[in-house]
Order: sequence, then structure tokens, then C-alpha cells
Amino acid sequence: MTLFSDLIDETALSLTGYTNRQDQATYLTSPMAATDLTFQVADGTVLTRGLVEIDDELIWVDSFDRTSNTATIPAYGRGFRDTTATTHTAGTRVTITPSFPRSVIRRNIQQAIDAVYPDLFGVYYTLFTFQAAVTTYVLPDECVDVLAASWQTIGPSKEWLPIRHYRVDRTANPIVWNSGKTISIREGIIPGRQIMVTYTKKPTVLQYDSDDFSMTGLEDTCREVIVLGAAYRTAMYLDFGRVPALSAEAGAMGQNNPIGSAVNIGRAIQNLYQQRLQIEIRRLEAQFPPRTHYTS
Repeated sequence: MTLFSDLIDETALSLTGYTNRQDQATYLTSPMAATDLTFQVADGTVLTRGLVEIDDELIWVDSFDRTSNTATIPAYGRGFRDTTATTHTAGTRVTITPSFPRSVIRRNIQQAIDAVYPDLFGVYYTLFTFQAAVTTYVLPDECVDVLAASWQTIGPSKEWLPIRHYRVDRTANPIVWNSGKTISIREGIIPGRQIMVTYTKKPTVLQYDSDDFSMTGLEDTCREVIVLGAAYRTAMYLDFGRVPALSAEAGAMGQNNPIGSAVNIGRAIQNLYQQRLQIEIRRLEAQFPPRTHYTS
């Protein structure tokens, strides 16, 4: 089982493998409420004025006391850069000036899941009973296209025979058909038999840390595609922090990591992404080859 939080960790791990920068970190020694404007850490020597990350929240630190290991936050500092101010437990990691904020990785994973469609898609099934004198049946809202249709024969074999004559209408009258999508079957099927329609749907974007990857509707082998897709999107932003290059620190950083290096890293990861994407596309094509059917 792979959770959304696991995908975030995998993406962050893959990115740190491509850079020689390791973020400094410590941990909370006492819990934080969502409205607290101070926090205490185990090692105050790593604290600086600027951004810190606790869980998924970005916080702006205005000042710090290395004697008491206490950081002070201005009124605008909680939930910085469109993150959400929330509670944090003692022992939670505090990352100083994170290179790859988890909130950014989270958003890029969601974008990567959304972007793989229509190359990759979820495969689902719907069942309904064939009725005498009824040829048209409603399809689920999420249905995008029909891969196959079959019906279960009478007898101990319980064989599912393919349906060759059907037509899919994606613009059906929503007043009559709630989803606005129907399938019309024009074959001699015994009334009362079950019909199974295999259809495609757009992958579901994950929202919460506890969401399982299977909720996307994608095969588990697609997990690496999503991680690489999020990684190359995130890597592109590494150069932006060095563009002004006005400080001595930025100049020293630029000698080891010249502007443009992030683009090269991003392109390298994107190439890996495209390779893995093509592999998954071929797997889907092999599993669900095009099937001839009649629509009239």
C-alpha cells in the first residue's frame, strides 16, 4: 500500500539524490498550536531568519534566541506561501529553508497525476441487467470511453460473451440520463442476463496524506511515473533562487551550482519520466488492445 505521504517522501528522496545540497534540520521540543507565534527546537544553532518547514506548513521566522532555542514568528508568518497553519506535535522535524517544500511537491504530484491522462487512465467496470425491449442504458459520470462490453450466458460455465454491436453516446440528454452518457446495445441478448461494461476514466487526484495510490485508478507500476513527473516539475524551481545572485552567499553557491544546472537536472528527470511513461502506455495497450465493434 502506497499512501500520498509516501509519494511525497519518494519524490523528495529522488530530488536530493540529484543535488549536493542537504537541508539543515532540528525538531520541536514542545507541541505547537495553529495560532502559536513562537516555537522551541532542540538545536537553536541551526535557526536563521527566514523560512522553516514543519510538516507541510511553511513558517516565516522573524527572530530567534539561541540561548532558549526559541523562534519568534510575526503575525503574518503562519501558513506562509499559501500553506495551512495547523498543529504540530513535539518531535516533529523542523527543516530550515527547505530546498523542496512538501507543499510544492504535493501540488506537483497532483499535477503529475492529472497530466498523464489520456496517455494513462483508470480502468473500471459497471454491471447492469439487460431488459426486454430496452436498448439504451446509462453509464457512470466518470466514464470517458468504453473499452469492451460483454454479457454472461446461461449455464454452469458462466461464460462472458463479447458484445459486438453497441454505440456509446457521450452527449446524451442529461435530463433523461443523469450522467449524460449512455450505451445502446443492439444484440440478441437474453433478458435478465448481466451485462458488464469496461470503461476508462480520468485518474483521480489524491488529496490527503492517507489517500492510497490505488484511489487514482492507475496501476501500481505507474507510481514511478508520477514520482518522476513531480520531480522534474519541482527541480525546475531550483534556479529561481539564484537568479538575482546579489549576495556573497548566492555567488559562492553559483560557483558550485551555476544557473542553468537545475534545468539540466529537470531535463534529465523528464527524460526518465518520458521513458517510464512510454513503458506504461505499452502495458495498457497490451492489456486492452483495440476491439472492433459496430455502432450502427
